[in-house]
Amino acid sequence: MSAQTPVCQLLERQDGDYRGWLWVAPPRDAWLEQGQGSTVSADHGVLEAWREHGREAFSPFDAGAVGEPPGAVLFWPKAHALGEWWLLWLCANLPSGTRLQLVGENQGGIKRVLKVLAALGLGCRKLDSARRCILFETRLGDVGIDPDAAWTTFEAEGLVLATHPGVFGHGKLDAGTKLLLERLEAGLPGPERARDVLDMGCGDGILAAWLARRGHAVTAVDVNAFAVEATRRTLAANGLEGLALASDVYSALGESRFAAIVSNPPFHQERSIDFGPAGRLIREAPGHLQPEGELWLVANAFLPYPDLLESAFGGFQIVADDRRFRVYTTKQAIR
Repeated sequence: MSAQTPVCQLLERQDGDYRGWLWVAPPRDAWLEQGQGSTVSADHGVLEAWREHGREAFSPFDAGAVGEPPGAVLFWPKAHALGEWWLLWLCANLPSGTRLQLVGENQGGIKRVLKVLAALGLGCRKLDSARRCILFETRLGDVGIDPDAAWTTFEAEGLVLATHPGVFGHGKLDAGTKLLLERLEAGLPGPERARDVLDMGCGDGILAAWLARRGHAVTAVDVNAFAVEATRRTLAANGLEGLALASDVYSALGESRFAAIVSNPPFHQERSIDFGPAGRLIREAPGHLQPEGELWLVANAFLPYPDLLESAFGGFQIVADDRRFRVYTTKQAIR
């Protein structure tokens, strides 16, 4: 199986022995998933794919499980602050002197790695470049910075929100989410009629906390482990209860059904537009809604969600449109 992504194609042509190495924040790539070594990733979909191939896969919150690999490869993310966090996490959780390779696309900011490593006092050498990607190598050291320092809080809608690099809306309330909250205030039935509510793609937990404060029993899911942890911290910071789970759309929910599903669904995977998760959210929503259950979502006005909503539900309403964002709602038919 040959690598498909440019960064993995660059790695595949290296002469080095990667047996037993730790692959950090990797993309979805069959060459990696069917290869050797283990992975640590905040992407629940990546973890599930590796485990399906019998591979060891860990969340960054399972730090003690990664052991002492002979080396690690960090796939540099689009979010520069998140790349810095992964470096601090590696320095804190792997032995000093462990070989570390860093790979990424030129357009994804891999060249910034040189300044980041220099600021941490870590040397660096370039190993290879091809397919508009670069591969660097260094060795981990004790940098004396706690990766937990990346967790911060901010306030919005009368709530304290926990946030972390790589979480949607990092450090601020997204305008689309704000518009959705305004319409939910006016249109979502209260907890006496809509008790169990699902927050799909929970991010920093703003929707989950808002719903919990209103009295709903909230389940919040996100494919991103940092988002799940942020939501847990947000609920705790506000003295609210709710269940936050790592889930690739509905994968962790079984046959659970809800009185309402609310979402500001993602449409980017790194730099690429990706309607896959939002498409699954809409298509599979009828199977996770109670009779007359409601779906509420906000999206950029240009996104092609009307056709998906029409196909899945047979109709929908646009209850807000500020030219930039639209809020859609639709209802499960009684069967």
